[in-house]
Amino acid sequence: MSYRSQSRVGVDIVREWAKCLPHGAVILDLGCGNGRPISQILFDEGFTVYGLDASASMIAAFRAQFPGVQAECGMIEDSDFFDRPFDGVVAWGLIFLLTPEAQSLLIRKVSRVLTRGGKFLFTSPEQMCEWSDALTGRKSVSLGLEAYHRILIAEGLAPVGERQDEGENHYYLALKEPKEALQATATPPRG
Repeated sequence: MSYRSQSRVGVDIVREWAKCLPHGAVILDLGCGNGRPISQILFDEGFTVYGLDASASMIAAFRAQFPGVQAECGMIEDSDFFDRPFDGVVAWGLIFLLTPEAQSLLIRKVSRVLTRGGKFLFTSPEQMCEWSDALTGRKSVSLGLEAYHRILIAEGLAPVGERQDEGENHYYLALKEPKEALQATATPPRG
């Protein structure tokens, strides 16, 4: 927890993404941990943040740092937060910890809660691969760029760019668009 709280890895990319959201946006931070640094960046930008994490100790730390903020300890499959709209959803260091089926489910649920023009940011390696996560020790699976783009488009999200941070984390940026606009997306833009 302390390593991630003090790390500056990814901060600039999340801040850049946040600046593209409307003033006063409501954002869901999936796998929020203790809230630092990702949720903190979003609070600093003036957004309303909801935090979701499966770890009771992480949610307790999140609530201690951000009293009164909506935070839920639970699995993405069961969260009540997917019953309300959001202008943005961020999943930093989470999606690859899920099974391939749960990753697809998460993207579907994110698409359903994003408002039109809403933005989604998540991290996972560009290549298809499996490894043991350095922070959690859990089996991690990246579906790879092509699979993520296919799933995003199938769920009504347009891949609009990618980034890489100083820690070599790969970021996917997606935008909620009407299905008609997505049908015209033959090859999603990179960069």
